[in-house]
Amino acid sequence: MSDNARWVRPLGTVADRGWEVAIDQAVEGWQHTGLYAGRLDAGERREFAAGKWEHVVVPLSGTVTVSSEEDSAVLAGRASVFAGPTDVAYVARDRGFTVVAHDGPARVAVCAARAAAPQAPAFRHLPAAEVPVELRGAGVASREVRNFGIPGVLDADSIIACEVITPGGNWSSYPPHKHDEEREGVETELEEIYYFEVQVSAGSPAPDDADPVGYQRVYGTDERPIDVLAEVRTGDVVLVPHGWHGPAMAVPGYDLYYLNVMAGPGAERAWLICDDPAHGWVRQTWKGQDVDPRLPLGGTR
Repeated sequence: MSDNARWVRPLGTVADRGWEVAIDQAVEGWQHTGLYAGRLDAGERREFAAGKWEHVVVPLSGTVTVSSEEDSAVLAGRASVFAGPTDVAYVARDRGFTVVAHDGPARVAVCAARAAAPQAPAFRHLPAAEVPVELRGAGVASREVRNFGIPGVLDADSIIACEVITPGGNWSSYPPHKHDEEREGVETELEEIYYFEVQVSAGSPAPDDADPVGYQRVYGTDERPIDVLAEVRTGDVVLVPHGWHGPAMAVPGYDLYYLNVMAGPGAERAWLICDDPAHGWVRQTWKGQDVDPRLPLGGTR
């Protein structure tokens, strides 16, 4: 039986408090991560109260100002998520903050994770030029990963976040993998949010009524079953509480973007994954293949 109804949130189904997308502990069975995304008109603000959650602010398009107590930063944005990396801001737990559309309309995502302790400094601005861009995989498994919120790039208590861009016709989040058990040095327990956007690939002879779409797969183990196969469009969310996830499929003609937000209950902040043993062998085939020459779609390595 499909679990799409429980773990897939199409755009418009989780709007709340002015956000087009609002994922947090109000979702049954969701504990460690959150995501708020939506449009702000010029000068419009969103406020977040101090609490036990840390946050990363990610402009999806346009420029926003983030302010927290005596700290403030203008996050120089971008035309769209496909145009390249963006500035981001980190705000530790126990700090309230505001997000304001700077000088025009903007679309913004605010990633959240439950944090055990505040971090110092409590406010950080990471410019786009300092965001590591990784080209992962090869051939039709090539994708671009913008690692702005991972260990070693951003100090934080628990949150792990990044953006992945997959050109049309390629497979991402592949081979299928999981991170739902604490196994020292092998795997960490992390729930995960996928927030999607899709566009017509540059140069495609698409008609005006083209319908950009992608797909996401999640499946479980015998002990912890889950079954999700979702058709996704811009603004849709897939929640991964456990289980193997992947591939994320960018169908021919349409480029796929997703924002990942991860956190879990373990003491170690690390993204340690375990491949599905039925498919992990695919990684070995990349050695003789080139990275897709369309990458990176925006920005530089």
